Amino acid sequence: MAVELYNDGKHVCLAFYDLVNEEAEHAVQSNQFLVVDGDHGALIDPGGNMTYNGLLMGMQRFFPSRNLDYILASHPDPDIIASLNKWMVTTNARVLISKLWTRFLPHFTTGRDYSARTIGIPDEGMLIPLGASKLKALPAHFMHSEGNFQFYDPVSRILFSGDLGASLVDHDVASRPVKDFDAHLPFMEGFHRRYMVSNKILRLWAGMVRTLDIEMIVPQHGARFVGKAMCNRFIDWVENLQCGVDLMDERNYRAP
Repeated sequence: MAVELYNDGKHVCLAFYDLVNEEAEHAVQSNQFLVVDGDHGALIDPGGNMTYNGLLMGMQRFFPSRNLDYILASHPDPDIIASLNKWMVTTNARVLISKLWTRFLPHFTTGRDYSARTIGIPDEGMLIPLGASKLKALPAHFMHSEGNFQFYDPVSRILFSGDLGASLVDHDVASRPVKDFDAHLPFMEGFHRRYMVSNKILRLWAGMVRTLDIEMIVPQHGARFVGKAMCNRFIDWVENLQCGVDLMDERNYRAP
């Protein structure tokens, strides 16, 4: 199911929420995203082999896959980019990922040299031209990957936040925006306490994103946050969360 997150007639943002369907309950739910500006398009975190066929077919009515400019990967997990080989074969898109991970990408392909179509994002991030617009690759290191980026679209004012904001919810819930933040917390808290590295990192992130005009935060797993008030609730919560190494001590490092 493609959900239209934004559409002004020239610039469109779509989310695909059900490509890992309920029949695959053994696999983690994940979301895929398409940003189109005029005749130019970018896929964000297109997923693995389970999502490839559905995404390829689902996007055609909005944008022809052969015209894709970019595959944008927040980090190198299988649910993010394991389908890379198929996209490299069927499109001429360039793949953008942290410079820390560019030499790992061939492990998701047949080993063919795609270095001419691979762009390593520097640690400080970069602007990514897409038609008449420019997406921003925002540093999100250690949330949870050591080389990690989120993608901000200034036109739609959507932040595609990768694993930050992820919630472990049913497939039908994932496609709907969060209405009650407090009721949603139990579906996020355990994940963030384990997968985010430290509160210091979260505080640095919160300071950065508060400089942006954000109307929607859309994670790669689970439901999205819509409206400034709900986005600010999430940012405030993250900023004060103890997680990762903050919670570790000698009890976690005992030989079995």
